[in-house]
Amino acid sequence: MIIIQTLAFDWDDRNRDKCQKHGLTLDEIDAFFRQDRLYIAPAIKHTEDEQRLLAVGRSPLNGHPMFVVFTLRGDEEARLIRPISARYMHEREARRYGEEESTGIEE
Repeated sequence: MIIIQTLAFDWDDRNRDKCQKHGLTLDEIDAFFRQDRLYIAPAIKHTEDEQRLLAVGRSPLNGHPMFVVFTLRGDEEARLIRPISARYMHEREARRYGEEESTGIEE
């Protein structure tokens, strides 16, 4: 289980633009991380330089399934969430997420 106790963000212009290109606002991504029901796991594809994580859940603004790939920056006392990419799930991904959500996502 991964627990994130910080909700401060570290945005860079390129990643901010990439997330917004997919139709998500920065406020929506912020609200996404503040909700109670959020599944976080290590991302399968990542660089060797940093560990990337995948957060999966529903948009608190419209209920659409979405995910955010991110990394954590800083130290234990000043940890920041750095979103790398965020988007709504495609139909097939959303269908699978809905099935797992109703039966409990396997760990």
